[in-house]
Amino acid sequence: MRGRRDRQGRAALSRFLAVRRPFEWGFWLLFFCLHGVSNVLVIQTDLARTGRSMPAWEPWLLELSSMASMALLLPLILAFDRRFPLRFSTVWPSVPAHALACVAYSVAHSGLMALLRDAGYALAGDDYPLARWADGLGYEFLKDFRAYTGMLAIVYLYRFILLRMQGEASLLSASEIRPNVEREERAQRFLIKKLGKEFLLDVDDVEWAEAAGNYINLHAHRRVYPLRETMGNLETRLDPARFVRVHRSFLVNLDQLETIEALDSGDARIQTKGGDTVPVSRTYRAALRERLAGAVGNQ
Repeated sequence: MRGRRDRQGRAALSRFLAVRRPFEWGFWLLFFCLHGVSNVLVIQTDLARTGRSMPAWEPWLLELSSMASMALLLPLILAFDRRFPLRFSTVWPSVPAHALACVAYSVAHSGLMALLRDAGYALAGDDYPLARWADGLGYEFLKDFRAYTGMLAIVYLYRFILLRMQGEASLLSASEIRPNVEREERAQRFLIKKLGKEFLLDVDDVEWAEAAGNYINLHAHRRVYPLRETMGNLETRLDPARFVRVHRSFLVNLDQLETIEALDSGDARIQTKGGDTVPVSRTYRAALRERLAGAVGNQ
């Protein structure tokens, strides 16, 4: 029964990973929409409670312009966090960098919001009171600080859950598996920790690898295992006769290579036996060609 549940869990995770990106952007779209609608309802409730009046379109413009600005800035926040991830081991310079980024986010959010509101008021035949917006910059910064930290909290919680589901890999050499043998430089196994369990993954089973922030995503048997390592260090630990760097952010197992397609730009792309597509930059294309020629010559 437990084995059946494990297989069902792995199948569900594989299905989720296949639609991971659409799910993530769909989540944020729904988040901003629901957040904007709830804020509009709060404004309308306050207006009814205090007896004040406002055109029906105005609360929607005020809140949706704010949500649209947040949505436009979210990719920049995610990119910045990949450059300066918040970890206990990297408190400096990550925390000061994020503090400055929060200020920059607040300025950018306020500016975009004011532009959208000005355009919306103009379409309605009215003028947006920029002076009122400028007077409330301090208040807006407090809201933006809460929004910035809140979005990052959601991102880190999601990453934690995803890592727990996927499992996290660490490199093992032969000497770490069999302590009585001499230590070898080349890694032989990956130790996968997943949901409180551990299992070994042969290095040869890895089809390709992709850099993702502080992690490298190892692709094997249609599953993805995050490895906390740099691409340069991983490359030195793997067998150069089998694994080759094809891009600044990609590495491929030559045994898993199905086809190579040259592109007009000078780059290329690899089709793996598992059906995945891996980019090859022009910088690494010549080295890949030489490696493949050498592999054929040695057969």
